[in-house]
Amino acid sequence: MTEARRLKPFPYTPAPQLVADIGGTHSRLALADHGVLRPGSIRRLANADHGGLAEILTAYMSAQAVVDCAGLCVAAAGPVRDERLTLTNLGWTIEAAALHDLVGGAPVHLLNDLQAQGHALDALPPGHLRALVMAADPVARPAQATRLVVGIGTGFNAAVVHPLARGALVPPAEAGHVHLPAQDREERAFARALAARHGLATVEEALSGRGLEAIHEWRTGQALGAARITAALDAGETEARATGALFARLLGRALADLALTHLPWGGIYLIGGVAQALGPHLPGLGLAGALCQMGRQSALMENFAVHLVQDDYAALAGCARYLENAG
Repeated sequence: MTEARRLKPFPYTPAPQLVADIGGTHSRLALADHGVLRPGSIRRLANADHGGLAEILTAYMSAQAVVDCAGLCVAAAGPVRDERLTLTNLGWTIEAAALHDLVGGAPVHLLNDLQAQGHALDALPPGHLRALVMAADPVARPAQATRLVVGIGTGFNAAVVHPLARGALVPPAEAGHVHLPAQDREERAFARALAARHGLATVEEALSGRGLEAIHEWRTGQALGAARITAALDAGETEARATGALFARLLGRALADLALTHLPWGGIYLIGGVAQALGPHLPGLGLAGALCQMGRQSALMENFAVHLVQDDYAALAGCARYLENAG
């Protein structure tokens, strides 16, 4: 789907909203009008070419000939505290107060990237969701129920999305650093290996790009990059499928714990590069079985659908919606 078709047309405003999604390697930026991304405004800039976020924002605003902004919302991977954010996988610290002058004194908001993804759920265009696990008894209106966004990429995190009369409440979290749930013999053996290496077996060390690599090396003795493992999985190679099956089971266990904690009747939504690469394979690798294997609560677990979000710019849309609702 082209960007022009993906973004809704909306009358341009003299002072647009400015939104940014800061990753470990690249930053995505866009303009928005009344919470709707402006067609043709999305750009991706390499972080290595700039000394910090201020430089990136300045370069983007200059290229877009933007002087005044109605507000700025920045999403990045890392915990936000006191309007200050330190990126987990990039040595940058972002402070809202330091960006006010750059955007002409407009309001500045910092969000964890999973929070932005949560605010984006209601802005996803049709066709950008792929069902991985169907709910036995789905709710009639998912947007009016609690939902859960789970990011699987360079790291792992999750954010619960509570519906409000206007917008949503998406509290921050660092869910990837909790203990890794493991049930069968193979899962427990891998968890012990992770603990021996890192001092603790956490969800992120297993369910991320490096986690996929760690699973494959532990199983086969081969140190392969995540891209090569997923390519082998695409080709149907036996060892890659076995690696993917362990990943899928551990993911199902982690999602089950999160689902029982938050009761996301509106569904679980997977985002991130690793989720995109593995998503088509997860149904055939045992994800649903592991998700629903919860003893007395197994029947309850069958009511939580799992979807794959196929939209690279969802965080930008989420930032735009957050700005509109915050204003």
